[in-house]
Amino acid sequence: MAAANYLQAEDQFLCSICLDVFTDPVTTSCGHNFCKTCITEHWDRSDRCQCPMCKKEFYTRPELHVNTFISEMAAQFRQSAQQKASSSSSSEQQIFKPGEVPCDVCTETKLKALKSCLVCLTSYCETHLEPHLTMSGLKRHQLIDPVENLEDRMCPKHDKPLELFCKTDQTCVCMLCTVLDHKMHELVPLKEEHDSKKAALGKTQAETQQMIQKRRQKIQEIQHSVDLSEKEADREIAEGVQVFTALKESAERGLNKLMDTVKEKQKTTKKQAEGFIKDLEQEISELKKRSTLMERLSQSEDHLHLLQSFPSLKVAPQTKDWTKVSIRPSSHEGTVARAVVQLEETLGKEMKKLLEAELKRVQKYAVDVTLDPDTAHPELILSDDGKQVKHGDLKKNLPDNPERFSYCDCVLGKQSFSSGRFYFEVQVKGKTEWDLGVARESIKRKGKIRLSPEDGFWIIWLTNGNEYEALDPSVSLSLKSQPQKVGVFVDYEEGLVSFYDVDAAALIYSFTGCSFNGKIYPYFSPDCNYGGKNSAPLVISSVTVPRVPEMILPDIERGENLSWR
Repeated sequence: MAAANYLQAEDQFLCSICLDVFTDPVTTSCGHNFCKTCITEHWDRSDRCQCPMCKKEFYTRPELHVNTFISEMAAQFRQSAQQKASSSSSSEQQIFKPGEVPCDVCTETKLKALKSCLVCLTSYCETHLEPHLTMSGLKRHQLIDPVENLEDRMCPKHDKPLELFCKTDQTCVCMLCTVLDHKMHELVPLKEEHDSKKAALGKTQAETQQMIQKRRQKIQEIQHSVDLSEKEADREIAEGVQVFTALKESAERGLNKLMDTVKEKQKTTKKQAEGFIKDLEQEISELKKRSTLMERLSQSEDHLHLLQSFPSLKVAPQTKDWTKVSIRPSSHEGTVARAVVQLEETLGKEMKKLLEAELKRVQKYAVDVTLDPDTAHPELILSDDGKQVKHGDLKKNLPDNPERFSYCDCVLGKQSFSSGRFYFEVQVKGKTEWDLGVARESIKRKGKIRLSPEDGFWIIWLTNGNEYEALDPSVSLSLKSQPQKVGVFVDYEEGLVSFYDVDAAALIYSFTGCSFNGKIYPYFSPDCNYGGKNSAPLVISSVTVPRVPEMILPDIERGENLSWR
């Protein structure tokens, strides 16, 4: 009974606003007591002047006077509460830390709040929460886990707790809103909507995590592609430097050999001329001696000496007949041309080796291509496995679906490509006319068609048995040999379509800077039979993916060619 009386007395001397023992208690005309500071600040914050307990509204703010009797009794209870608080294990309570919700009642050391009251709009530590757990009037208050900005949980219009969710307006409302502004709206408890939104949030979170994971994987893919591109670029540069260095050295050796040959010829000519000049100077010396002797004899008065010497002077001296002797300038015609031809032969050999390596690399991107019968012109005959197509003399009665070509004797592959690289090979042996390449999905298929990149076709063809053209829009191709098997390589992102003579390992033609804009398909046309002259089929061949070897540089100086290991 004493404990009950004590609690009842304590309830009477606690401010319902700060939930602490009264400080300067004042009494309103409705008979409720509050701390003078608490009620004053409460009215300052509110646009209406009313009692926080009974909600009685005052049209003019009452003049407040301290109730001395209650003040004295409150002082006694405060002293008792302080003694009780000091005797409790306050050291066990946690001190407020940044990021946590502090107790709004603690005045000195702020302790961590355990609960927040939606009625009082105040957060309490363990000590200051006790009245809400023991006092009958406060037990009815709604307690939640501690949160900041409790004012945001009150209806700004009715100053009531936000307890319901209006699905119609997608907003939180108080009980008074349900009978006024949100009447006839779909309303659910906050917890129900909270659980629904939490479940949706969990699903969205999972989807977001999947999106994050996919993007991380895409980053890895992109980085891997960059790494591969760097390796390929380094390899291309290394091979290019090695080959061009070898060619440069070969050119320098050819130039040095040319210079040595010319100099050697000039040296021989000069040596021959020097020999002739030496012989001529020797004969001149002998003739000068003879002339001097003859000059002396002609001036001599010694008759006997002149007669005795005359017979020997009369005989002609032994000299060479120089009338037919001449020195021709060294002949260098064709020397430079022969050196250039030899350099071209060396360059051709290196080009062939490089193209063989390039063909082996693009063959790594080989794909399985089959013909699409729904696109085939009615006069074309396709094999059951979709790997061969030839022209028939009869037009079959086939549905004229939108995909089918109605005028041009052509057919597309079933497989489409919108990224990356791909390669396929087609046997053209025995044919006098054919078209090969790739085409956009959006190409014209009915009536006459213009085969050009502007119209979505990247095509080469053979006409009249030996005339090859790249339709870009029309580029005549000069080939050393007639291809028996043609390889088609596409790099979608690079905008590149290249054609190869597979057996000769030679590049036929490349379309560059292509704008594909969507899906592209392999394109085939066996052309007409022409009385059986062009009856052989186009055959899609299987590609044996080779192992790309490491290139060994040629030693051109020793006459060695490129080899593979």
